[in-house]
Amino acid sequence: MIEFELLRTELSHYLDDQQIKIVEQAYQLGRKAHEGQKRHTGEPYITHPLAVAKILAEIHMDPPTIIAAILHDVIEDTDIVKQDIVAQFGKEIADLVDGVTKLTQIEFETRAQAQAENFRKMVMAMARDIRVILIKLADRLHNMRTIESLPRKKRRRIAKETLEIFAPIANRLGMHAFRVEFEDLGFATLYPMRYRILQTAVEKAHGNRQEMMTYINEQIEKSFKKFNLRARSLTSREKHVYSIYKKMHEKHLSFSEVMDVYGFRVIVDKVDTCYRVLGILHNLYKPITQRFKDYIAIPKANGYQSLHTTLFGPYGVPIEVQIRTEEMHKMAEYGISAHWLYKTEKSVLGEAQQRAQEWLKNVLEMHKSSKNSLEFIENVKIDLFPDEVYVFTPKGSILELPAGSTAVDFAYAIHSDIGNTCVAAKLDRRLAPLSTPLINGQQVEIITSPGARPNPAWLSFIVTGKARSTIKHFLKKQQREESVELGKRLVEKSLHTFGLSLANIAPDHLDSLVKTVKLDSINHFYEEVGIGNRSALLAAKQLAKLNDQNEKSITTETTVTPPYTLNIAGTEGVVVIFANCCRPIPGDPIGGYIKPGHGLMVHVEHCPALLPYQKDPDKYISLHWEKNVQGDFPIDLNVNIVNQRGSLASLALTIAENDSNISNINVEGFDGRYFSVNLTITARDRIHLARILRKIRNNKNVIRVMRQKPKVSKKKK
Repeated sequence: MIEFELLRTELSHYLDDQQIKIVEQAYQLGRKAHEGQKRHTGEPYITHPLAVAKILAEIHMDPPTIIAAILHDVIEDTDIVKQDIVAQFGKEIADLVDGVTKLTQIEFETRAQAQAENFRKMVMAMARDIRVILIKLADRLHNMRTIESLPRKKRRRIAKETLEIFAPIANRLGMHAFRVEFEDLGFATLYPMRYRILQTAVEKAHGNRQEMMTYINEQIEKSFKKFNLRARSLTSREKHVYSIYKKMHEKHLSFSEVMDVYGFRVIVDKVDTCYRVLGILHNLYKPITQRFKDYIAIPKANGYQSLHTTLFGPYGVPIEVQIRTEEMHKMAEYGISAHWLYKTEKSVLGEAQQRAQEWLKNVLEMHKSSKNSLEFIENVKIDLFPDEVYVFTPKGSILELPAGSTAVDFAYAIHSDIGNTCVAAKLDRRLAPLSTPLINGQQVEIITSPGARPNPAWLSFIVTGKARSTIKHFLKKQQREESVELGKRLVEKSLHTFGLSLANIAPDHLDSLVKTVKLDSINHFYEEVGIGNRSALLAAKQLAKLNDQNEKSITTETTVTPPYTLNIAGTEGVVVIFANCCRPIPGDPIGGYIKPGHGLMVHVEHCPALLPYQKDPDKYISLHWEKNVQGDFPIDLNVNIVNQRGSLASLALTIAENDSNISNINVEGFDGRYFSVNLTITARDRIHLARILRKIRNNKNVIRVMRQKPKVSKKKK
């Protein structure tokens, strides 16, 4: 009972006797369940859940959260099951406990997979009740405080996970106090030597800075008195060790450069006073204009509010000041947990809690779009950026995004459908590339087209987890649909060899084929054929057998019917790949083969890369362009031009005037008077290409132009 008394004292500050009595019942159950179990420190195990409960009591969490914290390990580590907790404390508390419980009953192939799956389970529970993450954060905080008793390898793994996931989550939920402690404890565990050196240097610097800090403090207080203004609190603000290390590491600053900045925090009674303080400080010391931030008018994504300003102080020293109300200060320190007791009803959720729910909604969308737990956790890590950029929608609403976000990230943040169909963007009413990074205060307008779809190239510049997971999900779905269609056409082609068509094959024969290859549907089988994981010819043989073809006709592969040619429309998408070595365009004679895991590779008929397949009828696929193929196809040209001013510009102009575009260019000097230009342009077909070549030859600066021959890959001997 002695260990419970510390918790009782903390709870007595804000709970009544009846509520504390129920918490004590939970303690009795937990103590009995964990009886005989020890921590790595050698203490009875019950001391850990009690410490977790005390951390939550210090931020005045409600009784169900405190009870769940005391019982958070009983399902995982003892004989107690969820139903036992439901019977004694109700479903709400049982769900909280279950949400924090790891998936220990399932065998995972790797630790990373287990970690990712447990994180996924926790996020699902968070979405139902956000208090789950508060218990998990308190649990991790106590584990980090007592981490020294663990083996070194385990310490490093837990510390790394804390810095990569739990500290950013605490930051995302506005829980500054938790984040700071996570970062310092994680840093001290991962890099003990660096931590000790910096800690010693910080303590020494504090002593040297004291005189200047006192002087600045006196000057600010005199100014407040002069204008009859009274601040609730004026304190110096010291950076924690990890934030100093990060600034030194990321911005390549020396320790003295980081510590030269003097930080102060002013806490006042109301918002109006915040702006009055700002005016007084700007009157006292000159402000650095580009270093002013108004997070009161535009709060951060985690609900944080303050005025930030940087001033030229005495002797030119920079002074950073944060100005906020007491309410804002509580929100800054404790985020969604601030005043939880008074905001548990959905109708009166605090702004920070509403923002957290909005973030969780986005995380759930990411979960739906991710193929597995490992991809999901990576997308969440991407989304946990500490820095934000604030932009406006055309209607004037504010949207916060991670720093470095583009118009595509903005589009997906509004809605997945807008992201999937975006084709262009206007930044401050001017057209700009979709890849342009957004900056604070811009107005962003997205232009969409009903027939548009995500471009795989977007994955190279987007930064938000939601955009990344949605694009990947769309492309996988698109590939699946296109693979099914291509696979069906390839099976049709192979059946043609036996004088059959899919229209002649009975549905039960197709079902029999699917069962034989142990797949779940005929479309799944077509998909496997389309991406080259299964042979269309073998499938055709089996279907022919099932269709009562005799053994002789099957083994000799009678071709009494005309050869079947697969038509290419040029719009098949990601499963039909036009080879870079020969760049086929409509009008070229073409052939192809299936590359396992990728799809149909299309080459010009005389391409050396296609030759080995042409000798093997089982692998070679005869192809033909459909009539009226639409689209622009890349083509490689080599041009020799005169080495004089403007010759390259005139070449580019000639190409542009003939409805073509240059996607790549490389210039090589081969003579004092001439140089060689290798470029990739676009052409609709051979007729269009012929017109472009004719116009280039007519250019007075051009000596010679020709289409590049297929490139033969050089294999190492």
